Amino acid sequence: MNISVFGLGYVGAVTAACLAKKGHSIIGVDLHPAKVAAFNQGISPIVEPGLDALLKSGSASGHITATVNADEAVANSEASIICVGTPSLPSGSLDLNYVLSVARQIAAALTASKKAHVLIFRSTMLPGSTRRIVGEVFAGLVQAGTLQIYYCPEFLREGTAVRDFDEPSLAVVGTEDGSSAVPEEIAGLLGGKPELLRWEGAEMIKYSCNYFHALKVGFANEIGRLCKQLGEDGKRVMQVVCEDKKLNISSYYMRPGAPFGGSCLPKDVSALHAFVRHEGMSLPLLENTLATNAAHQQLFVQLIESKQKRRIGFLGLAFKADTDDLRGSPLVAAAETLYGRGHSLSIFDPQINLSRLIGSNEQQIQQRMPHLAQLMKSTANEVLQNSDVIVISQKCATLEALLPDVRPDHHIIDMNGWDELRSLPCQYDGICW
Repeated sequence: MNISVFGLGYVGAVTAACLAKKGHSIIGVDLHPAKVAAFNQGISPIVEPGLDALLKSGSASGHITATVNADEAVANSEASIICVGTPSLPSGSLDLNYVLSVARQIAAALTASKKAHVLIFRSTMLPGSTRRIVGEVFAGLVQAGTLQIYYCPEFLREGTAVRDFDEPSLAVVGTEDGSSAVPEEIAGLLGGKPELLRWEGAEMIKYSCNYFHALKVGFANEIGRLCKQLGEDGKRVMQVVCEDKKLNISSYYMRPGAPFGGSCLPKDVSALHAFVRHEGMSLPLLENTLATNAAHQQLFVQLIESKQKRRIGFLGLAFKADTDDLRGSPLVAAAETLYGRGHSLSIFDPQINLSRLIGSNEQQIQQRMPHLAQLMKSTANEVLQNSDVIVISQKCATLEALLPDVRPDHHIIDMNGWDELRSLPCQYDGICW
């Protein structure tokens, strides 16, 4: 393809060079004449392993040229990729002026030429930015059917950017509705087998990844500081932590849903927090872990109450399916709060037999919900019959068994990700967040 790449900084330079290596004809566009002149000579604007050789080869073969003229670039290309910077403002927000400026130049060129074109945003932008820019700048072209627009975040690391382009850790394509088929030649432009999302989802992926990476660095450094205080080897501790590919380095806990609970996580995080305070240390990530969980619990209750119904049902009460452990269960905490606020509760959990609860499990329930026995129902259907809002945290019954008692005015809050519930004739709210 003939492709124009707007912005010859880090992302743009690597994108241009790597696409030229694949045989595409690239027109680089930048407002700095010196950078354009250097690009035309095959000189890299940045230091990045492997990039100099690719640019020199691309320039020598004629696969890479550069210009300051946006109209010329658009006129001679079938697709444009926007890679300009989105620097931080003093407030911490992003400055989208460069993206908007380039978008308007491309829109003007396409309006004048009336040619069909593909536009790919690659600049890092906050969720909602692509849709806003499309509405402000490209609405007429999209409605005319002459412009296809995608958002494709980049995952290039400085020092390994060329290799990351060739072997991406993640490939994402955002479309307007998240379901429209992406032409193969577009999907294959930036490598990998892309995941398809809406524009907002694709934008959020970039921030989710970087937020997660920042958390991992912060977590490892907090563990390192604590180990240093104890005279332990923090690097070795983290090496062993990472050996667990089943829970620690996996997708196991990476699903939005209920707050964490149970007998281990709240107790151990709290104990470590107290230990760190005793040692006179400050570990902000650790200190705020319980706070963010408590905020999630509060929002969980608010979500239930937002339905403005008084009769609440719970399918599942234990903190995890196939157990009767009620210690630290966010469902118990929610039920306790709602009952205290005068809501009528109906609860079914096939694993809970109150006569069999022993030890701290029994003690906690006696202290927090001594009236639990009065709220328990013998079947899931009884819960549906006596409730208007149903919180489902476990698959306590089959869809076929639930169907006769589901009403159109039922609100179902699905904490389990049981997507088949969408087929029920009721108001399905999906995973609660």
